[in-house]
Amino acid sequence: MNNKDIEKRILELRKIINYHDYKYYVEDNPEISDFEYDALYRELEELEALRPDLVTPDSPTQRVGGKPLEGFEKVVHSIQMQSLSDVFSEEELYAFDSRVREVVGDEVEYVVEKKIDGLSVSLEYENGRFIRGSTRGDGIVGEDVTQNLKTIKSIPLVLNEDIPYLEVRGEVFMSKKDFIKLNEEQESLEQPLFANPRNAAAGSLRQLDPKITASRKLDIYVFNVQNIEGKSFKTHSESLEYLKILGFKVSPDYKVCKNIKEAMEEIERIGESRGEMPFEIDGAVVKVNSLEHRRLLGSTSKTPRWAVAYKYPAERKQTKIKEIWVNVGRTGVLTPNAVLEPVRLAGTTVSRATLHNMDYIREKDIRIGDTVWVQKAGDIIPEVVEVLYDKRTGEEKEFEMPKRCPACNSEVVREEGEVAYRCIGIECPAQLFRSIVHFASRDAMNIDGLGPAIIEALLNKGFIKGVADLYYLHEKRDELVNMERMGKKSTENLLNSIERSKSNNIDRLITGFGIRHIGLRAAQLLS
Repeated sequence: MNNKDIEKRILELRKIINYHDYKYYVEDNPEISDFEYDALYRELEELEALRPDLVTPDSPTQRVGGKPLEGFEKVVHSIQMQSLSDVFSEEELYAFDSRVREVVGDEVEYVVEKKIDGLSVSLEYENGRFIRGSTRGDGIVGEDVTQNLKTIKSIPLVLNEDIPYLEVRGEVFMSKKDFIKLNEEQESLEQPLFANPRNAAAGSLRQLDPKITASRKLDIYVFNVQNIEGKSFKTHSESLEYLKILGFKVSPDYKVCKNIKEAMEEIERIGESRGEMPFEIDGAVVKVNSLEHRRLLGSTSKTPRWAVAYKYPAERKQTKIKEIWVNVGRTGVLTPNAVLEPVRLAGTTVSRATLHNMDYIREKDIRIGDTVWVQKAGDIIPEVVEVLYDKRTGEEKEFEMPKRCPACNSEVVREEGEVAYRCIGIECPAQLFRSIVHFASRDAMNIDGLGPAIIEALLNKGFIKGVADLYYLHEKRDELVNMERMGKKSTENLLNSIERSKSNNIDRLITGFGIRHIGLRAAQLLS
């Protein structure tokens, strides 16, 4: 392939990869397999290595930067990133509508959007190319987090039109699924847990090492045009539709409402379905749709007069603790969990809740048989928040941590200065299972197709007794094909993924070993 052909193929691959990024991360409608996508990406990396002079900042290979940053530079926002006034009832919402109609008249359209619970950012583009991203900060001065925002694949590095200048505002967030996974990994590494997805997203976006940010699976929804040159709009909804054309992932399922009554009905609909959403929300946003009406209404020094945030109350339910059982983690830590009488909470049926550790149980004096209040931390993780002591009958039982591991019957110890109780059995099956799950995880060796169910099946059949055995599974190809949920194609994909993992960087291997107190950053330093 000559230099001209390489240049042509590089441009072609960038266009193809950007297209598939949009289909996967924005439309949630992938057209090719992960394997096919990885092949295209590797080809682009190889060609750019041959022609480094053709590497540009907007190439898909440049989303994740190299060296960690020393700090974040300050950014003064050209247009203030204001916060919203909160309303907590239908009466307060109607009062907002009255204030709006006093200024602009009775014909007012509203747009209702889900208030994603994340971190607000500004994205700036020149001639259709992403040039800078910054946090809201205090609304006037934020921080430059461009390198970290580039790792979010739902943010287009190149727009579908060459707009001279565009600044949009969006909310960076972490999905419920990825938040739970991140906390499981934090727990396995005996690192502090994130309180909710918002804290996880904020902490991830402010990492000095973009590689750590990239591993956290952040996403974004864009919800406002802050400034634009070469284009004008009459309504907010019109601007959102245009942002879609440019390639942005905009506020999901927003609704244009003819009056405040319709807006209130949409707020109630969102509230009823929020437990089933893949991301966390902390309310609904009601905005005047007409941009001319917004101009007439204006703003205070901190908040716009044309929008409010409707806040939902936290949902709590009473239930009873039927039993307390102990889960054994990858590093042998025993975690107590409450078995509850099933109760419907935030859109799902809850029958278990974390009790964190023995100190938490003692602090709240939680006992088997207690009637308790439960809620979902960040609307996601069920937890016991309060005991109703006045409902005790005297038949409740105090819980004690077992002296022997429930998985292997080895001794359980609590080391001085630690909250955790730990199994010290070196052949504990629960630890073995979770150590292999961790080894294969995306942040470690990233072995696609090797999930918990497959690992459990491999252990039960005796095909593996540790992580090293994974690299000899090709010798059992025929047996793998005949396993439940496998077959020829799945087996080939799994074996290919295991083979590819051999070429991972050494920091992934160190992370995969699951050494206590050694996370992603420490593994990178050690390598």
